[in-house]
Amino acid sequence: MIQTLDLFPIGNCAASGLVDRHGRIVWGCVPRVDGDPFFSALLSDRDPADRDVHGLWAIEAEDHASTRQAYLRNTPIVRTEVTNKHGDSFEILDFCPRYRQFGRVYRPTAYIRLVRQITGAPRIRIRLRPTINWGEAPAKQTTGSNHIRYVGGPTTMRLTTNTSVSHITEERVFRLEEPIAMFLGPDEGFDADVMATSSRMLNETTDYWRGWVRTLSVPVEWQEAVIRSAITLKLCAYEETGAIVAALTTSIPEHAESGRNWDYRYCWLRDAYYVVQALTRLGAADMLENYLSYLRNLVDTEGGGPVQPVYGVGLEPGLVERFADALPGYRGMGPVRIGNQAHEHLQHDVYGQIILSTVQAFFDERLLRPATVEDFRDLEPVGERAYEMYATPDASLWEFRGREAIHTYSAVMCWAACDRLGNAAVQLGLLERAKYWNARADEMRAVIEERAYNPALGRFAATFDGDELDASLLQLVDVRFVAPSDPRMAATIEAVEKGLRRGPYMLRYALPDDFGEPKTAFNICTFWLIEALYLSGRAGEARELFEEMLTRRTAAGLLSEDISFDGNELWGNYPQTYSLVGLINCAALLSKPWAAVR
Repeated sequence: MIQTLDLFPIGNCAASGLVDRHGRIVWGCVPRVDGDPFFSALLSDRDPADRDVHGLWAIEAEDHASTRQAYLRNTPIVRTEVTNKHGDSFEILDFCPRYRQFGRVYRPTAYIRLVRQITGAPRIRIRLRPTINWGEAPAKQTTGSNHIRYVGGPTTMRLTTNTSVSHITEERVFRLEEPIAMFLGPDEGFDADVMATSSRMLNETTDYWRGWVRTLSVPVEWQEAVIRSAITLKLCAYEETGAIVAALTTSIPEHAESGRNWDYRYCWLRDAYYVVQALTRLGAADMLENYLSYLRNLVDTEGGGPVQPVYGVGLEPGLVERFADALPGYRGMGPVRIGNQAHEHLQHDVYGQIILSTVQAFFDERLLRPATVEDFRDLEPVGERAYEMYATPDASLWEFRGREAIHTYSAVMCWAACDRLGNAAVQLGLLERAKYWNARADEMRAVIEERAYNPALGRFAATFDGDELDASLLQLVDVRFVAPSDPRMAATIEAVEKGLRRGPYMLRYALPDDFGEPKTAFNICTFWLIEALYLSGRAGEARELFEEMLTRRTAAGLLSEDISFDGNELWGNYPQTYSLVGLINCAALLSKPWAAVR
C-alpha cells in the first residue's frame, strides 16, 4: 500500500502525531514538534503493514476486513473502528491529553490509545516500534510488570498499560476481551489505575476542546470545515513558548521526485501572522496572546537588528540544514531534511508581519495583557528596520535560494509596518509619533507605487521595475495597500489569474526557480484568488472555486501545502497552516450572514 497524506493529526500543543487510515501512528516527534521522530514511518519507502517497518504504532486485527475513521465531534480525538472478516470489531481512541488541572493546562508529551471491543472477540496484534536518531535504529526496550521503557534517543519514553506487556514486546496475536489503556509518555511512574485515569483524561480532553470550540465565532456555512481547521491550527502551536509551526512534518516533497523537501517544523513569522490573523477573526484570542509573548521575546533578543524569517520553537536562531540519511523519505523520495536554510535569508516582509501581528493588541480589550506604550516603543525599531530595508533586495516570501530582487510583497509589508505603527500611536495618544510613522508610510507608498506599478502593462509587478507575476500580488488588497476597485488592482488580478491559474488551482509563480518549473499548485494561493474574485464582484465564481477546494481535503478535513494540477493528490508538508488559514478566511468571507438564518 502506498503512503498518502490522508492522515489524522492528534496533539495537545506540546506533543503531536499523525494517524493513518488504518489506525497506525506513523509520525510523531519528541520531546517537541521539531525533535527526533519517535514515529518515523511516514518517511519510509515501505508499506507500514510490512512486518519489518519500524517507526510506527499499529493496532491490527487478524483477518482484517474494513476500517472506519473519524474525529470525535469538535475535538482532535480520533476514533478508528476496525472489523475483521468474521464480523468482530473494536475501536481505537487516539489522543494527547489536554485539560486544566491545578490552575494550569496539563499537556504532557504523551500519547494515549484506548482499545475497546465492540462486537465478538477480535484477535489483535500491537506493534509499537519507535525509532531513535532519525530512523537510524529501533529504540531499545526495558520492561517492568506493567510498563515498557524505550531508551537510546534524546528522550526516554515509557509505556504504561493494563494489558500483558509481553503481548506488546513479542507482538503476539491475542483475543481482545477487556478494554486496553496505553499511556506513552515521560519516563515517570504512573501511580494510578491506567484505565480509569486514561478514561478520565479522555473525558476531560473532550470537554476542553469542545469548550474551546464554543468560544469561536464561526460563519453560518461550512462550520465543520472551519472548526476542524481552527482546531488543527491550534495543534500547530507550541504553547510553552507561543511559537506556531508551519506544519507538523518535514520533507514531504512538493511533487514527485522534486527535491523540494523542506523541514516545516519551525516558526515562520509570516505563517504565524496569517494563523493568528485567521484565528483572531474567529475570536480565538488565546492564540494571539500566546504568540505575542513569543514575538516580544524575539524582538528583545534581536534588539532592533535584522530579524530572521524563521526561528525554532524555543526561539533558536540557528536552524542549520542537514540530512537524515537513515530515512529514505516519503515514498522513498528523499532527501529528508532537518533544519531550514531560510534562517539565513533576508526576507523583509517579516518586519511587517511582526507589527501586523501585534497591532491588534493595542485595540483589543479582551486580552489579559493589552499592549502598552512600552510595547509600542519596543516595536519602533522594527518599524525603523522596515523603513530601512523596504526598497532593498531579498529572497521574497517564496524563499528563492538562488536569486534576489526588490519584491513588491516585501516592500508592501514593510509599508504596512509603518502604517500600522501610525494607527497604534493614535490609539495610544502619541500624536507626534503617529505623524512620524504616517509620514514614513506615505513616503514608502509613493516609491512602491512608482516602482512596483508597470505602466506599460497597466498592472503591478512582483518586483520593482519588473514585469514578473506572482500570487502574492493578490495580498495588496488584504493589507489595504490598494482597494479592490482600483483599476490597477483589477488589471493585476486579471493578469495573475491568467498567468498563474492551472484549472481551478493557482501557482505561486510560473518562472523556473532553483529546482526547475513548479509542477504543483500552491493551496494558499488558490484561496487568495478566491478572496480576490469575491472582492472583485465575482462572488459566484469565488464560491464555486471554494467548494472545489473543500472537496480536495483529506478524510480528516485538512489540506497540505500543494496539490497536483488534476486535483487528485496532495503534496507538501501536512497539515499546512497556510492552507487552513485560507480555508477559514474564505469561509468567513463567502458565507451568508447569521442574520439571514435567524
